[in-house]
Amino acid sequence: MSVVKINAISVPEGAGPELERRFAARLGAVEQMPGFEGFELLRPTAGETRYFVYTRWATEEDFRSWIESQQFQHGHSGDESSERSPVGTGSALLEFEVVERV
Repeated sequence: MSVVKINAISVPEGAGPELERRFAARLGAVEQMPGFEGFELLRPTAGETRYFVYTRWATEEDFRSWIESQQFQHGHSGDESSERSPVGTGSALLEFEVVERV
């Protein structure tokens, strides 16, 4: 049974394009991970201010391996010169098991 993880990121007004740029710069990092099934970055509309980062994994263990990987740590370390400060002001991880999928 697949698992879905949604990171709800609070982003200040005007910072959305920078968040999108940072995700675009890291394309390819997660796709090679074992158990990875899908990724979507969802831009807020209709009054919502949070971005949603949707990922689907074959198992909970596959997701845990991703967040413990060097690729994840590098992408979230803030070590790159243009990414010294975070874009988001907070986040919450929503977790689900897939019951049905078409």
